[in-house]
Amino acid sequence: MTSRRPKAKRPNIDFSHEALASCFAEEPQRGQSNVADTDKPALGSISQNLMERIVAWDNMLTAWKKVRANGGAPGPDGVTINELPDYFYQHWPNIRRQLLEGTYDPGPARRKTIPKQDGGERNLAIPNVIERLIQQAISQVLTPIFDPDFSESSFGYRPNRSAHGAIKQIQRTIRQGYRHCVDMDLSKFFDRAQHDVLLARVARKVHDKRLLRLIGRYLRAGVMVEGLIQASHEGTAQGSPLSPLLANILLDDFDKVLEARGLKFVRYADDFLVFAKTAIAAERVFRSVSRYLTGKLKLVVNLQKSRTCSTDGVEFAGFQFHGYGGQIRVSPKNMKKFKQRSRALLNRNHGKSTRHRLLELNRYLRGWIGYFALDQRQSEFGKLDKWLRRRLRACIWKQWRNPRTRIQKLKQLGVREHEAYCHGFSRKGPWRMSKTIGLSMALTTQWLTELGLLSLSDLWSQLAPLRRTA
Repeated sequence: MTSRRPKAKRPNIDFSHEALASCFAEEPQRGQSNVADTDKPALGSISQNLMERIVAWDNMLTAWKKVRANGGAPGPDGVTINELPDYFYQHWPNIRRQLLEGTYDPGPARRKTIPKQDGGERNLAIPNVIERLIQQAISQVLTPIFDPDFSESSFGYRPNRSAHGAIKQIQRTIRQGYRHCVDMDLSKFFDRAQHDVLLARVARKVHDKRLLRLIGRYLRAGVMVEGLIQASHEGTAQGSPLSPLLANILLDDFDKVLEARGLKFVRYADDFLVFAKTAIAAERVFRSVSRYLTGKLKLVVNLQKSRTCSTDGVEFAGFQFHGYGGQIRVSPKNMKKFKQRSRALLNRNHGKSTRHRLLELNRYLRGWIGYFALDQRQSEFGKLDKWLRRRLRACIWKQWRNPRTRIQKLKQLGVREHEAYCHGFSRKGPWRMSKTIGLSMALTTQWLTELGLLSLSDLWSQLAPLRRTA
């Protein structure tokens, strides 16, 4: 009887600093460093060895941490975030060699279609995890090269900048007397960006031909749709780590033209507003901006959604502006979306426990108010609190189910016996009962707070520092 040869075990590879030191790259020679410092400009505009900085193990480690934190679904190869260490153990030496030689050929991304708020669909591309890691490493090296020269009026996908900064600048501009604006919509910007126009702008500061070829291959890698690869002759994959930086590089010329003309504007990725003091000036700006975008950058302007309008009621990045002072409010679309999501979380037919409902709801409330706390009307958040409390009371009332339980619970919560019996035997639905005096006396605001329900109004007050410069 022959004895089986024991199967060799692969070392347990993790993505700690020590493990990656031997996996990602060789140790730098004495007096040299592979560190890719993303806080300072990495090399100059004539740098020729950017690829060495990209594959440096400390740069890759930083990229891995960001990719892992972002999570996400696997690409066409099916490799998940958790499986990437095994994949790296086998393939990284060969991938690194190909990157340095300029022969690496990235795989296609997986097509994902999601609905848009205003109708239609948006095409997303989900690259393989290894491609997301490499693109993140590229972005970390290129961002310090390009970002310092970007416009101060550009806020999208940039270090230490956010949509809040764009909203505050819009308010300041309105208060300076700019009461008209050009609200321009670029039709499928990420799908229609011209590769040659984009690469020409990247090549102004990137002289490493290996990196330029690699970016071009990423742009042309294509997408996997129902098992078939579709070529990408234009556009940059929306959803990849490199896509936001490439979008800012492409539109930076547009920003510089607006600045040279002395125009006030705010841009967040492909969304932007250009301001004017009169309606006639806004019309003139609209025509010139359209000519530049279509003629120079080869982009498509959606004339059905683009317009000139008053700043009173204009929407941007989920907010709406009102009056001469540019009062910041949550847009009606996002308010409606908030109520739809809250209804789903407090659905009375899901059979979830109250604790589980509150856990999911509170997580959503914190994130939502953290973004929309710039709205300057605390009373509106108070109204939403009342509405949420009523929905939660309706959920609890339905959970009590039979009259005996309802009567017992109401009496335990201090409702008089006669009222408890009247409410307990009522045939009204949970939504109607949630507004009755008896149920409000039993499930008071304080009781619901102690149960764990967060108050949007209280969270809004705690986030007052966000509004100080608005």
